[in-house]
Amino acid sequence: MIRSIFLRGSVVTYTPRIVAFAGSTREKSFNKQLIKIAAAGARAAGAEVTLVDLRDLALPLYDEDLEASSGLPAGAKQLRDLMLASDGLMISSPEYNSSISAVLKNTIDWVSRKQPGDKQGLAAFASKTAVLMSASPGALGGLRGLVHLRAILGNIDVLVLPGQVAISAANDAFLPDGTLKDPKKQEAVEGLGKKLTEMLKKLKG
Repeated sequence: MIRSIFLRGSVVTYTPRIVAFAGSTREKSFNKQLIKIAAAGARAAGAEVTLVDLRDLALPLYDEDLEASSGLPAGAKQLRDLMLASDGLMISSPEYNSSISAVLKNTIDWVSRKQPGDKQGLAAFASKTAVLMSASPGALGGLRGLVHLRAILGNIDVLVLPGQVAISAANDAFLPDGTLKDPKKQEAVEGLGKKLTEMLKKLKG
């Protein structure tokens, strides 16, 4: 149910705005498939979800000299603007060598940069609420990477909800239509989107 606010006889409906992306640029990424499931769950619960593909941002490696000479790259500005206008984040993170992917860390580093007019540092992340998930061919489903991602986000003022889902054996976990073979896992991932939406309604509505 979408929470409603009464103002002078009229009803204003609050719709949480969520930015969702996977920490991978691979075209057939398991985590890109997973984030779409969570996004569907959030939309069904009443949220407006913007799915972002990090490949489209074409971000260079973070370089302070490059930032000083050219400013924020267009892709980083695009994502930053989306996040500034949003209430929450959903991130599906692959695990690389027991941590997060280089492209995900690089994206966080670029978007975290303070810009002219910001009232505070980390403006795109400050006071956001997030849920995390992962998919990996490994037995732990990417859990070790989520530990690091949770720590990073917590240190840049993001409230990360405790619930998370890690899909192991991801190379055999999805059906051709992009849903998960296991109905319980499908429901759990959709549930992450629902939980984030419901929490945002309580916090912002």
